Amino acid sequence: MKFNKLVPELSVSDIDKSIGFYTKILGFKTEYRREESKFIFLSLQGSQIMLEEINGHWETGKLEYPLGRGINFQIEVDDVNKIVESLKKHNYPMKIMPSDNWYRKGKKLLGCREFLVMDPDGYLLRFSQNLGTRTLAGSSKTEHPASKNQS
Repeated sequence: MKFNKLVPELSVSDIDKSIGFYTKILGFKTEYRREESKFIFLSLQGSQIMLEEINGHWETGKLEYPLGRGINFQIEVDDVNKIVESLKKHNYPMKIMPSDNWYRKGKKLLGCREFLVMDPDGYLLRFSQNLGTRTLAGSSKTEHPASKNQS
């Protein structure tokens, strides 16, 4: 296994609950685990993430639910619908339902089918499936509202 250049490590309140969510519901694979330090390294189709139960070592302030406020992690997958079906099967709620969105990049629109879900500690995960590109027509009215600040 080759490590990505950036791998987020999330502090979680209950490592076993988080492992169940990430592996059984979302489909992440365990790369390695250190049970004695309540740590796990996970991967999904090239994305990597580390989870460690809160232990006081990395805290820079008081941790309150929802953790990770102000950030969401985009995870590109081959099939968003497969994860959506698993979430439904486990009665796990989505924060934002799946939709097809087009984001402007120069004179092209980049398409993705995406949805957001909160993990058990409140971290926002945005799963995204590539829909390809389109040439931007004379009007930018087809843009997704969030793309207005992107270049």
